[in-house]
Amino acid sequence: FTGTDGPSGFGFELTFRLKRETGESAPPTWPAELMQGLARYVFQSENTFCSGDHVSWHSPLDNSESRIQHMLLTEDPQMQPVQTPFGVVTFLQIVGVCTEELHAAQQWNGQGILELLRTVPVAGGPWLITDMRRGETIFEIDPHLQQERVDKGIETDGSNLSGVSAKCAWDDLSRPPEDDEDSRSICIGTQPRRLSGKDTEQIRETLRRGLEINSKPVLPPINAQRQNGLNHDRAPSRKDSLESESSAAIIPHELIRTRQLESVHLKFNQESGALIPLCLRGRLLHGRHFTYKSITGDTAITFVSTGVEGAFATEEHPYAAHGPWLQILLTEEFVERMLEDLEDLNSPEEFKLPKEYSWPEKKLKVSILPDAVFDNPLH
Repeated sequence: FTGTDGPSGFGFELTFRLKRETGESAPPTWPAELMQGLARYVFQSENTFCSGDHVSWHSPLDNSESRIQHMLLTEDPQMQPVQTPFGVVTFLQIVGVCTEELHAAQQWNGQGILELLRTVPVAGGPWLITDMRRGETIFEIDPHLQQERVDKGIETDGSNLSGVSAKCAWDDLSRPPEDDEDSRSICIGTQPRRLSGKDTEQIRETLRRGLEINSKPVLPPINAQRQNGLNHDRAPSRKDSLESESSAAIIPHELIRTRQLESVHLKFNQESGALIPLCLRGRLLHGRHFTYKSITGDTAITFVSTGVEGAFATEEHPYAAHGPWLQILLTEEFVERMLEDLEDLNSPEEFKLPKEYSWPEKKLKVSILPDAVFDNPLH
């Protein structure tokens, strides 16, 4: 209970509109199981969903051979928010999408792709009805959508994806191992095992509110005005900030000990690594930040551009950490170079793991590793 002015519980319920198959006399049960799976994720992670969010599912939603293998979330067009004695409940509709549509939402923004789906009747139409038998993406149905809408949107707006839950880890290579038990993992030995309350709240709010466009240069705000991702006009001088108004009073910022690191090693699984070019091109080159939050522990990695306010990484000390939260500040020049060096991340089908990238003069190393490595944090 957060009060009648706040959200009731997690603040939302899920809805789903499924195209009825010929001859069906009763709705199938798999959408309910899908919702249960999403609900379990919310309860376990305490990460809530917002309109415009995406869910990488990597499997046909109905366990068939369908191309509809991922989800976008949007405000339900029919079910309006409800005021209860325990707070407000909003209704978020699940919209099934193809892999190519998911990638477009990541590279640009979910709201933009949802608008395109509304304009294509067989792909959703105004009610965003999921058709599990849809065999073509919106870009195959209308090839002009990719170039005229999505590519132009990415170039103009960048990506509204501010972070993802991921399989990731990082090591402080500037700190020598103290003994055989210490593999330089940040969660071992003398390093703090838990994120501070302020850091946890900032990361959670950054992931939860990253789709909102701010009325002032603070991300994430408490009461941001939601605007359509297609139409927002971002002032060129405006920069994002990691300072969260909603968490600023939890722990005074000056009391948190920041460690400057000389050299770091970043580790990602293949799916997370494939998002690094998006992070660099769609976020940092637009003056924003991007966070990887580990799904297996407290580890977090935030990339920031030089203009981001509130970051504890600086141009003088580009690698800095609060406990297991690492921030990495990258200049525009270095981002451009990294994009060239990481170009093969855009072709995952040609990828062989493990894969390592290194920039010795920057004392930075990035490894793309098999999923199994992250199941054992000591590796």
